[in-house]
Amino acid sequence: MRITVVGDVLLDVDINGAATRLSPDAPVPVVDVADIRRRAGGAGLVATVLAHDGHEVALVTALGNDDGASHLRRALTGVSVLAGAPLAPTPTKTRVRIGTHPMVRFDEGCAPAPIPLSTAEMLAAIASAEAVVVADYGRGITTNPDIRTALAEAARRVPVVWDPHPAGSEPVAGVAVVTPNLAEATASATTGGLDPSRTGAEEAGRYLLGKWGSGAVLVTRGEDGAVLLSAGGRAQGIPALKTNVADPCGAGDRLAGSLAVHLRLGLELAQAATKAVEDASAFLAAGGAASLAVVGEAPAASPAVEFKGLELVDAGDLSPDGVHLARAVRSRGGTVVATGGCFDLLHAGHARTLAAARSMGDCLIVCLNSDESVRRLKGAHRPIVSVEDRAELLLALECVDAVVVFGEDTPEACLSEIRPDIWVKGGDYTPQELPEARLVAGWGGRCVTVPFHPARSTSGLAAALAKVS
Repeated sequence: MRITVVGDVLLDVDINGAATRLSPDAPVPVVDVADIRRRAGGAGLVATVLAHDGHEVALVTALGNDDGASHLRRALTGVSVLAGAPLAPTPTKTRVRIGTHPMVRFDEGCAPAPIPLSTAEMLAAIASAEAVVVADYGRGITTNPDIRTALAEAARRVPVVWDPHPAGSEPVAGVAVVTPNLAEATASATTGGLDPSRTGAEEAGRYLLGKWGSGAVLVTRGEDGAVLLSAGGRAQGIPALKTNVADPCGAGDRLAGSLAVHLRLGLELAQAATKAVEDASAFLAAGGAASLAVVGEAPAASPAVEFKGLELVDAGDLSPDGVHLARAVRSRGGTVVATGGCFDLLHAGHARTLAAARSMGDCLIVCLNSDESVRRLKGAHRPIVSVEDRAELLLALECVDAVVVFGEDTPEACLSEIRPDIWVKGGDYTPQELPEARLVAGWGGRCVTVPFHPARSTSGLAAALAKVS
């Protein structure tokens, strides 16, 4: 199913460890950090969950060029990110956990932000969607007038599920379902004049149903399930499966995404809402949002220029990585060189091209297509060699300092993180003809091409091997 998620993205950081002693300078626990895991939050979490379910997901959001945005792009592998300029830093929420218990949370960059910009591609993703989920986290994306117009038009033809936020904008009229939690619903209703002592989920939902002009309102109540209200219908309580969880983070995001899917599949409203509540409970039972952390790292010393390492963007947990290496080299006045490709069967032509690229600077970082990316580009019979083995072979070459695996069809997102001074590609065209030329020039880099080596290619090597197999 082709689903577009519209909303604000956050970077969630989990610092996990154990505490066995108190600090000598204050009566506070000392946390021995075991790992640091980063994941997409807010609308990014909705998109990630839907992508994991196998849907084709486009995320319409705002994303900057800071470190937080770089981590978000890695966490959003498998999602088509269509982003306007946010004019604000990436909001980051860092949770410190001892075992499974959250101890403290730090928020950075979460102050009110200007209204983000939109692009034609963002509006087209809304127009072409089979279902839309709006995950409003109060950062302004749903305030953009062009996006609101596109959402109102989408609501006339496909299911639109809107998960609101107290600091966000009101849903556009005509959306299928709005999914406030109980606290949000009662606060909005009492602001509208209802008696807080007599306002529960049903009363608040009825008020919001008329205020927002939506097809239905589903007031979520955590472990107590939800209450569904629709125009002309009776309130319907929906129980939730009992789960023993320490952190309910992400349940509402899971519910909103599932609800849109079930509505698109043709389920009646009550059936779709019941299934969505069940999905949210199952999501928490399976570990919740923390289980989706795809970028993990153990504490490490600052990388040296001679570092050789691998960063698996779509599933990795090794650090330092290629991005850190690039920053370290630049900080010492060095030149960062990058190249990219599938490198399915490593041959002499590859080795010569890589050696030539390394000679142009102080480090060489290889952007390597993931297995999924190779299949999309070259067909179901490729790759011949798995991404793990391809990366290991590349790192065995003295001229390669780091490998970064990317899951998209093109390396643009990967390049935006590394920001090489020189981007090297093999071919018989001019550097200006490279599709990455404009991107690399944006930060002052340049493109260089080196010639192909005749009679040395992956296809030729594969054909030769087939004759002797």
